[in-house]
Amino acid sequence: MPGLRKRSVLLSGHATSIALEPEFWAVLDEMAQAQALSLAAVVGRIDETRGASGLASACRLAALAFAKKSTAET
Repeated sequence: MPGLRKRSVLLSGHATSIALEPEFWAVLDEMAQAQALSLAAVVGRIDETRGASGLASACRLAALAFAKKSTAET
């Protein structure tokens, strides 16, 4: 998995790891800061609303939506 960075988070009391590109992690960190939440809390919210899609894909889509919204506001 070249270019991917793996992080572990607790979701519903269970440890899981997610591999994403560093750019997506940076946006997820921005999301956490903007919402005054931990990264794990942001990923937890994404997990709760992702439906049948994979967690990594849902995180990428959430990061993309946040980045697009942030760009539109400036």
